[in-house]
Amino acid sequence: MAIDGPTAAGKSSVAREVARRLGYAYLDTGAMYRAVALAARRRGVALRDDQTLTRLARGLAIDFTGSPDGGRVLADGEDVTDAIRSPEISEAASRVSTKPGVREAMVARQRVLAAAGGVVMEGRDIGTVVLPDAEVKVFLTASLEARAARRHAELLARGLAVTLDEVRRQVEDRDRRDETRAHSPLRPAPDAVVVDTTDLTLEQAIAAVLEVVRRRTEA
Repeated sequence: MAIDGPTAAGKSSVAREVARRLGYAYLDTGAMYRAVALAARRRGVALRDDQTLTRLARGLAIDFTGSPDGGRVLADGEDVTDAIRSPEISEAASRVSTKPGVREAMVARQRVLAAAGGVVMEGRDIGTVVLPDAEVKVFLTASLEARAARRHAELLARGLAVTLDEVRRQVEDRDRRDETRAHSPLRPAPDAVVVDTTDLTLEQAIAAVLEVVRRRTEA
């Protein structure tokens, strides 16, 4: 199952809970790019150095452990779950993810992880590039204002002092990079069901996606 969408549309929360209810594995592909960005930052690799970033992505061991609702992300054996969620790493990850070599390395790993089936994979190019033959494809979206408000609340809850205007600009910039990059741009797959979460609660969004699953599997 592929769940795609822009920043703060609700992908992670929805995908994690859908996976739990279906008894599937959950894979957050964005965490993989964040892990590469964190490793690049720690090793002093410039974000414009495509070749070194590609080598880093190919050699970095990224693993997921635990249940969907309490999973951890490991990079070269280190638990980086919390470290990869800072605004700085989020920004770096959005730049790293535009590199074709990095994306190719991550896509190859993602396909291996999904090969056994029973996976809910979320990201920005799952239905279009990573798993074009996924049995169920959902594209979650929401208005810019709603997404900025959600991301702002999330950052405040983590004790980070940021303004709503600042977060809105960051979300807009991320949208622009995702939608205009030459390699695997963000867009709904032709056969994806678009779910707008602007006015939905988390539970309503989860229910809407599970209804898509029900309809597709019955069909």
